[in-house]
Amino acid sequence: MDGYLPWSEAMDRALYGPGGFYLGPGGPAAHFRTSVHASDLFATAVVRLLREVDEALGAPADLAFVDLAAGRGELVSAVVAQLDGDPLGRRLRPVAVDLAARPAELPAPVGWLGEAPGGVTGLLLANEFLDNVPCDLVELTEDGPRQVFVGPDGTERLGPAPESDQQAWLDAWWPLAEVGERAEVGLRRDAAWRAAVGSVTRGVAVAIDYSHTRAARPPYGTLTGYAHGRQVQPVPDGTCDITAHVALDSCAQAARTAQPPASWTMLLTQRQALRRLGVAAERPEHAMASRDPRGYLRALARVGQAAELTAAEGLGGFGWLVQGAGVASSGILRD
Repeated sequence: MDGYLPWSEAMDRALYGPGGFYLGPGGPAAHFRTSVHASDLFATAVVRLLREVDEALGAPADLAFVDLAAGRGELVSAVVAQLDGDPLGRRLRPVAVDLAARPAELPAPVGWLGEAPGGVTGLLLANEFLDNVPCDLVELTEDGPRQVFVGPDGTERLGPAPESDQQAWLDAWWPLAEVGERAEVGLRRDAAWRAAVGSVTRGVAVAIDYSHTRAARPPYGTLTGYAHGRQVQPVPDGTCDITAHVALDSCAQAARTAQPPASWTMLLTQRQALRRLGVAAERPEHAMASRDPRGYLRALARVGQAAELTAAEGLGGFGWLVQGAGVASSGILRD
């Protein structure tokens, strides 16, 4: 079909090709708000998780923190700042991974790579990474499942039947039952997460994203676009983000075949994970208002930030896929 491509190819070009959305000025923060941008409480929670991983590993001489899909390095920079002067900070080896050029303002100790390093001992964290790994769309028609192709202006046409590996993935993870239903095929996401977990020799890998599981797949998919803080039609021309929620259960299974494989798995909501890491929207005592008015106002602001990070209908509804390799799960994100 002249000018029409499978959605995965169109996404790849629009997001990461020449002039692609993620290579443009300002980065994702210029278009939408993530947990990292919402509050430094998110970085504080990551620091607490780093401490848990460090303890589980026996305090290695070098503890890696890999910020995968780092944007402009906002999270890794905040973590480094919070650990300034801390003994853990002196052992930390922070690395940001992104396809964009290294930001000029990134702290000097932070490494900047185009792909995840191998042999990681520590924590690898991928915040809103997998939802931007390109995926193909399949729609069930009266003639059976068909791939969905897209043109440069966002219009769609039905293409051929799914490839055999696509159909096998659909059968295992996202079976279509009714005509008109759609699925977003997660093969490339599975492969990306398998590679990320495989880069961790000893430690923990965490994927954080809008997600769903086999028991509750969205019947018509979730593919959409974002630009300048608004949801927009997903047009693969580089002017908007193109994203789809992630089948984290499929990614979890893929990581069990990584080398080295994930040896244990936890699947939580962000609300659950952040609460276990000490982020709670609890109002300060009212008596503090007269004793320390400025402190009371600061505490109220933190309550609002914590509420945003943990709101079940918003950021708190993100899925946290937590997997370990070469380390015990005891002490990691436990109540």
